[in-house]
Amino acid sequence: MTRIDPDALAKLLSGRRIAAVSGTNGKTTTTHLLAAAIRAGLAPARADRIVTNADGANLHYGIASALSQAPTADIAVLETDERVVADMIRLGRPEVLVLLNFSRDQLDRNHEIKKLARSWRDALEAAGEDGPVVVGNAEEPLVVWAAQTAKQVVWVDTASTWQEDATMCPACGAILIRRNPDPASGDPGDWDCPGCDLTEPAASIRVENGQIIDQRGIAHDPQLQVPGGFNVGNAACALAAAQLMGVSTEEALAGMRTVHSPAGRFATATFGTTTARLLLAKNPAGWHEALPLLGTSTVVLAIDAVAADGRDLSWMWDVDYEQLAGKDIIATGPRAQDLAVRLAYAEVPCRVVPDLSEALAGHPDPVDVLSTYTPFQKLRKLGGLA
Repeated sequence: MTRIDPDALAKLLSGRRIAAVSGTNGKTTTTHLLAAAIRAGLAPARADRIVTNADGANLHYGIASALSQAPTADIAVLETDERVVADMIRLGRPEVLVLLNFSRDQLDRNHEIKKLARSWRDALEAAGEDGPVVVGNAEEPLVVWAAQTAKQVVWVDTASTWQEDATMCPACGAILIRRNPDPASGDPGDWDCPGCDLTEPAASIRVENGQIIDQRGIAHDPQLQVPGGFNVGNAACALAAAQLMGVSTEEALAGMRTVHSPAGRFATATFGTTTARLLLAKNPAGWHEALPLLGTSTVVLAIDAVAADGRDLSWMWDVDYEQLAGKDIIATGPRAQDLAVRLAYAEVPCRVVPDLSEALAGHPDPVDVLSTYTPFQKLRKLGGLA
């Protein structure tokens, strides 16, 4: 379609209210949460009013494909790859743009994440008053720097714990000063640059102890059906975006509670006689958040390094696999041996079973499976989820 008409994406975006979601981690889940929130607050509530790329096809072709299937939908909630954000701002003029985070990911393609942040910053500056209202993660220095040129920003404190991808100030290069959160006092901590005026902005919506504190200071228990504190942070960003789209807090939260397994994430599948819960993680930040969720005594770790995963596996050395000590670990997938070497240095014994089906076979008790992108898609098919 886009070969026949190079302007197809711009035409398909035209005339719709657009909310776009981007970031390295959490795009798919946040898009599902936001779409459900807006759906719950639609008036009139017709299913054909909203279009979204629900399966995570977030490059130009995937977005165009989703939009082409709903020509009459007047609201589009679009997961947008980091590399596509600048074009989304230029072509689609989104009403709201959610910017979640920046982490090392697919290093063979995106060698330096600041380059992506600069593309966001430049696009927002070029859009000026015609640009989107940004919902930004206040805890991410690169997001804060990128959003400085936006016409308006709603800041969200997501209570995230991953800091290893934001050591230096993106504005001046100085080493950032961080105050760690103090759960005892409720102090969320903050970050600041000693070399320039870049600092963590005050958030109007924040996450505290698993609850979302809104602009009025009222605490809401999100009661999400997807696990993990990081998803409470995703929900807080989705809530801020839904409010900007005209949805009330209560309607938005009710809608988000209907989301169970976005694009197979956190879904439970059956592989013969084995019951397995599927989790997706594609980079060190994602694995950092996902590893504490692995609650079964036997854990399957699936890994590959083809184009969709990113061919560079050096990020494995930044993941704290030591916390898996004491579990029965099975490494599977085409790059299982690479993972086994990393686990050996972490002093975590594992069995290497390269074939996915064999690795999932014959477990009498439920197992958790943590996988990179390509094996995850294969597991969805094997488990009847795709």
